[in-house]
Amino acid sequence: MGKYNISEKKEKEAHYRTLVNPKLMDEMKERILDIIVMQKKYKDKDYSAKKLADDLGTNTRYISAVVNVRFHMNYTSFVNKFRIEEAMTILVDRRYQNLRIEEVSDMVGFANRQSFYASFYKLMNMTPRDYRLQFLNLHPGEKVKKPKKKRSAKKKTEE
Repeated sequence: MGKYNISEKKEKEAHYRTLVNPKLMDEMKERILDIIVMQKKYKDKDYSAKKLADDLGTNTRYISAVVNVRFHMNYTSFVNKFRIEEAMTILVDRRYQNLRIEEVSDMVGFANRQSFYASFYKLMNMTPRDYRLQFLNLHPGEKVKKPKKKRSAKKKTEE
């Protein structure tokens, strides 16, 4: 086990993957991309493979088969890939420079900080914070300010 409890994935051959007609697989691939990417369902923390299957009028085994065969990953990794790609953009965007990493995680659809860090590290081999800092070192003219600490309610009432 490496950092963030990431282990190497063992390749398994599931019989049901060969049951889906290749033409149907291509059609489902396009429909999956439309829903997950174009409609940005990856931002929805609760958008499961079951909900995708319901939206496509199929079952989760077919969804799993298409994602595995056409994208070479499981459903969760597939969705998280789009979340991480968007997070990478947000992390270095000056408009969002004051956001904390946890806020970026929430914006792109992760349910918690740990799953965001683990997925980010798995894909990029660095933490989101390191990614942001590396960008700053490569583009020193584009200053990203550290997020301001939130004031407590007590301090606000004293003012």
